[in-house]
Amino acid sequence: MTQVTVWNEYRHERDSDVVAEVYPDGIHAVIADALESGGFDTRTATLDEPEHGLTEEVLDDTDVLTWWGHAAHDEVRDAIVDRVHERVLDGMGLLVLHSGHYSKIFTRLMGTSCSLKWRESAETERLWVVEPGHPIADGLDEYIEIDEAEMYGERFDVPAPDTLVFNSWFEGGEVFRSGCCYRRGNGRIFYFRPGHETYPVYHNDTVQQVLRNAVRWAAPGDGPTPEFGNSEPIEEIDLSDDRTVH
Repeated sequence: MTQVTVWNEYRHERDSDVVAEVYPDGIHAVIADALESGGFDTRTATLDEPEHGLTEEVLDDTDVLTWWGHAAHDEVRDAIVDRVHERVLDGMGLLVLHSGHYSKIFTRLMGTSCSLKWRESAETERLWVVEPGHPIADGLDEYIEIDEAEMYGERFDVPAPDTLVFNSWFEGGEVFRSGCCYRRGNGRIFYFRPGHETYPVYHNDTVQQVLRNAVRWAAPGDGPTPEFGNSEPIEEIDLSDDRTVH
């Protein structure tokens, strides 16, 4: 069974009555329940736990990590970012959600600022499926409509995605690349835009379906483990060339 760790700052839900009304047990609890209902083995981890809940043991037992952060990106310890980064390169899947675009782990993996335009106006968002054959789009209609959303607008300062699954249109006129797939090392990364803390986006059945599809896509497969460094030949060849400087 795929093991998923759902990570969340868990600050807004404790500091804001508005957010607590939408997510009384935390955003992570809603996401974890949605993934568990899809057959995944889930656990949660939050910022204020020892080692942010992301101990070596937890990460070694994690196939896919989901990441939601907003107000406290700078409080995530660099040593933990190093640990997550290494695990992604080794093959752990990573789902970066909404304002996690500014997280230390996502900006490191992208190598860019990951900046964008934004506006909080509870406006309609329409996410168009622009790659209907992708596994993350399985079972979806042509678009997902979210009644109340925070606007994110282009330019989104990220590398061009390997695959773009969703492109958003907002009521105010902006567009945004909202479902971006990447590969870094052996790990698969999916950035999914919806999910502002004051709106019930993660209670949306279709959004939950996307999260489940994304976990299936990002989970490590059973392919061969690549080997690096000096290598012995597979076929018999002459190894007497002594011109190397290594």
